[in-house]
Amino acid sequence: MELKHVSRFFATSMVVFSAHTQAATDYPVTIENCGYTHVYEQAPSSAVTIGQAATEILYSLGLASAVKGTSVWFSDVLPEYADANADIPRLADNDPSFEAVLSKRPELVAIQYEWHVGAQGVVATREQFHDMGVSTYNLPMDCDNKDNTTGLDGTRLDQFSISSLYKSISQLSTIFNVPEQGENLIASLTTREQKAAERAEKAGVDGRSAVFWFSSAAMDIDPYVAGQKGAPGYIMKTLGIENIVQSNEEWPTVGWETIAKANPDIIVIAKMKRRRFPADDFQKKLEFLRTDPVTKEMKAVKNGNIVIIDAQEMDTTIRVITGLERLTQAVEDLN
Repeated sequence: MELKHVSRFFATSMVVFSAHTQAATDYPVTIENCGYTHVYEQAPSSAVTIGQAATEILYSLGLASAVKGTSVWFSDVLPEYADANADIPRLADNDPSFEAVLSKRPELVAIQYEWHVGAQGVVATREQFHDMGVSTYNLPMDCDNKDNTTGLDGTRLDQFSISSLYKSISQLSTIFNVPEQGENLIASLTTREQKAAERAEKAGVDGRSAVFWFSSAAMDIDPYVAGQKGAPGYIMKTLGIENIVQSNEEWPTVGWETIAKANPDIIVIAKMKRRRFPADDFQKKLEFLRTDPVTKEMKAVKNGNIVIIDAQEMDTTIRVITGLERLTQAVEDLN
């Protein structure tokens, strides 16, 4: 990684997202979002979130008072929002029903994944909400340069770009008329991103490799690991680390024999409170890695180079910058 190139990239990002400096939203405002166009006549007074990433972006923008219900949780809310979140109804830990969302009478529904609300959404289609007079906003992180009709979690057509996170923040802050909060949040995240990349370069990452293990449907079958072009791919590319998984699917299954043959320097495993699959429990992941006859021989396991990060830190969320920082720390501490 060339530092001059990195610095120039981050400087460009700052210019792009600082174009409308702290100007109040001039309604009506038109927002293009994941193939849909919506005109907002005023800031929504109420919202429901389907996906922790959407919830935490709204909280980060100071909009907790507008959130009337949340759903799809992988882990505890960010500590700084625990008090505010405690007073907001949780409609479901996982998938909420269409009726449960509508019962909160939202003017806007903010969605993390298209498979929840999309062409064949398990909660509803966007048209179903629109027919009820409810606007929808899908986070661009899950639709920009991505085909959600192929692969279990969709297939990236291009590398996930952090600009899609900043786009989400910018558009939501415009919709809710809090542009200053949006710009400040983007500036803070951009600074942290640049510092993490600079630290990794200083630590020396040339030739290092990694694999990100999200979960497994059963402990004795192939795990869900990060493909080339998702959020972990962005983290590794930003830090100059090789991803041993070649698939462009978001979370493909890859056999442990194949992973062991690639023998990555670092294994990153997800920690979460969700218990949909046995391997959602990070302790079971650790036990498997240390006792399975194939995985226990991997150098990352033998050297103790296993990094535990929150599931939301290896997904296309506001926490991906924290994931970037944690992997940077792991590179600095590499045995």
